[in-house]
Amino acid sequence: MTNSSDFREWGKEMVDYIADYMDGVSERPPLSKVKPGYLRSLIPDEAPQYPDKWQDVMQDIERVIMPGVTHWQSPHFHAYFACGNSYASILADMLSDAIGCLGFSWISSPACTELEMVTLDWLGKMLQLPESFLTCTEGSKGGGVIQGTASESTAMALLSAKMKTINKQHELDPDKDQYEIMSKLVAYTSEYAHCSVERASLISSVRMRKLPTDAKFALRGDTLAQAITEDKANGLIPAFVCVNLGTTTSCAFDNLAEIGAICERENIWLHVDAAYAGTSFICPEFRPLADGLEFADSFNFNPHKWMLVNFDCSAMWVRNQIDLVSAFHVDATYLKHEHQDVVVDYRHWHIPFGRRFRSLKLWFVLRLFGVTKLQEHVRKHVSLAREFESFVRQDDRFEIVADVVLGLVCFRLKGSDTLNEELLDRVTKTGKIFMVGSHLNQQFIIRFAVCAAQTESEDILYAWNAIKEEVDGLQVNNNK
Repeated sequence: MTNSSDFREWGKEMVDYIADYMDGVSERPPLSKVKPGYLRSLIPDEAPQYPDKWQDVMQDIERVIMPGVTHWQSPHFHAYFACGNSYASILADMLSDAIGCLGFSWISSPACTELEMVTLDWLGKMLQLPESFLTCTEGSKGGGVIQGTASESTAMALLSAKMKTINKQHELDPDKDQYEIMSKLVAYTSEYAHCSVERASLISSVRMRKLPTDAKFALRGDTLAQAITEDKANGLIPAFVCVNLGTTTSCAFDNLAEIGAICERENIWLHVDAAYAGTSFICPEFRPLADGLEFADSFNFNPHKWMLVNFDCSAMWVRNQIDLVSAFHVDATYLKHEHQDVVVDYRHWHIPFGRRFRSLKLWFVLRLFGVTKLQEHVRKHVSLAREFESFVRQDDRFEIVADVVLGLVCFRLKGSDTLNEELLDRVTKTGKIFMVGSHLNQQFIIRFAVCAAQTESEDILYAWNAIKEEVDGLQVNNNK
């Protein structure tokens, strides 16, 4: 067993290691090159019978762990989207781990519940959310909760919408069978929605219609209205719409105002998924991207993507918490306490019962950066994306295939999908930078995302030169 003296010594060594890692992460290849199964041969087949030495564990971090790490915090990592990180958030997670509470109810750790309520009100005000989402608003029925991921938030919203619709149908006809109603429910989203939206439909057993988008890859109101009309004519029951603000593929923005008006008219639950782009709404110039939020029943974004908060921290708000809580409410005797009728018990707000003290890291980041520094971080990444876009546009071998709105640039070589796939493969094999591909309009494209907090202009130029070198080599080979 270790003691506080060991912890003080080892903790200081680990803090130094983490600081050195972060300072030198740009020197490591962004994408791990190990083969599947690499790790098993590096460690014993069984756990040690007696304690290993701390120094042996530290040495094995570099020998065993780091070869198999893809370095998301590298300024040469341009795949997917950002995975937030900051020393402020790391320190808060250390404290959360030390406290070690499971905040399933107010009484299990009052600070865990109340700090979450307050910080999500802070965050909601920064985003200029409708006041009905905030617990601090007098008479508000809404509130916020920290989920693990946007995937969980979408699933929770869809499951809540499902139960609300079933209850509404029962009110209209008490003799209707619940399972017959369930079989007729239908949900809608964009063809470019994140795959987790489709997974939410599988979890909830609600069919999902993925609707076509316009020339900007955005879902429009008239498309949704037509689908609803068709389904109602076929005896189906529209129950849920997921609007995407900043899709994963191209950072497209569905037309929230148009869709919201339709959902309000049809009395359909509207969930807004802004997992990546939501952080940008703290900047006044980007807040119009969320116009129409007043129509939403639920809204979610991930501070653990672009707000320098470590994974996992996904902020979700609902207009009426009763719609959420009533779908998941259970109250075993051992969970009850004397204040439960006047406080929030977050176990009713998400799928797991237990929960970490995640609001600590959000609180630390908001306090130690402040709104101004977080806005500067967003604006810097957008500016860096525009730099990369300018390099692409100056080379007539390439084309930009989607509007560059925030920190993502979608581009491709003019030519076949095979040519672009080969280019991405060649760039990846150099180990210099890491990007991923996707499809728009059934055409293969390459995504370049500005991700790491440490990314600077020289890193953008470095990435562009790495791409150009492989294009030159690719064209030489194809001309032989």
